[in-house]
Amino acid sequence: MKTKRILSGMRPTGPLHIGHLVGALNNWVKLQDEFECFYMVADWHAVMSEYKDTSLLTRWSIENVADWIAAGLDPKRSTIFIQSQVPEHAELCLAFACVTPVPWLERCPTYKEQMKELESKDVSNYAFLGYPVLQAADIALYKADTVPVGEDQVAHLELTREIVRRFNSFFGEIFPEPMHRLTATARLLGLDRRKMSKSYGNFIALGETPEDIRKKVSTMFTDQERLRRSDPGHPDVCNVFAYYQAFAPDIAPARRTDCTGAKVGCTDCKRELGDRLAEFLRPLREKRTALLADPKKLREILDAGAEKARKVARATMEEVHAAVFKKRVASSGG
Repeated sequence: MKTKRILSGMRPTGPLHIGHLVGALNNWVKLQDEFECFYMVADWHAVMSEYKDTSLLTRWSIENVADWIAAGLDPKRSTIFIQSQVPEHAELCLAFACVTPVPWLERCPTYKEQMKELESKDVSNYAFLGYPVLQAADIALYKADTVPVGEDQVAHLELTREIVRRFNSFFGEIFPEPMHRLTATARLLGLDRRKMSKSYGNFIALGETPEDIRKKVSTMFTDQERLRRSDPGHPDVCNVFAYYQAFAPDIAPARRTDCTGAKVGCTDCKRELGDRLAEFLRPLREKRTALLADPKKLREILDAGAEKARKVARATMEEVHAAVFKKRVASSGG
């Protein structure tokens, strides 16, 4: 029996892309062998930035889950659910908000970065500032002791640990302080060499058609120092080569040699990468299409996941209620 538990999730704010695949999904699949896994569609987190138009959240939630399962998540081995179907997330968030100092949120290392990235969304709202509180509640609700994160998210998880620690100091040792589990992933930039982001539109979606994949790859930024076909290339600074390493590692060494020896041009190199990437994503795309063709099955998976998640969540909140309100009950009897 697995004794350790993991909670992780994604916001349903658009189609999942290859950055999600190499940065999270491939790791989620591996973690199923070692942990009791809870994987959550974080739709309340999405509302924080998409509140002006939430019409697509349900669609993206369903399509994202189809991508998860197509990538290898097994509903029989992992609990897959939608956050808003488990109202205890919001309730524990309120309990944690009572003990979280505002300055802790203002100094959150990712707050200003996200404000800048999402400036077109107007996220100067109370909920977005309190994003880490809901995140802490998400993790603590299932008493997850491990959270898979990249190096840039370690500081963010430390804030979760601080919130849990402070809550426990007032009300007793209810929650474990979750530890990070660093995920070794390729640093995959967007097609334009900026951070890969739905906001920038510089990504290749997991459900992209082969034709669109090839078209997008043809627009990728390459080695800016290579001005002519006869110039030797510099693969270590070329975004196209980074994609070869991630999605066609079998031929990456040959591409390095061809590039540095000026034996292949950037256009030809991108053309082959487009073919390779389209073939790499083909099995996932076919599974995804089959899953989306049976929405009833996807809904059954999510309903079953929500039921299992709520069972754990309700038990946790019973402990929270007993701990938080026992002092008030005791003092009123005097």
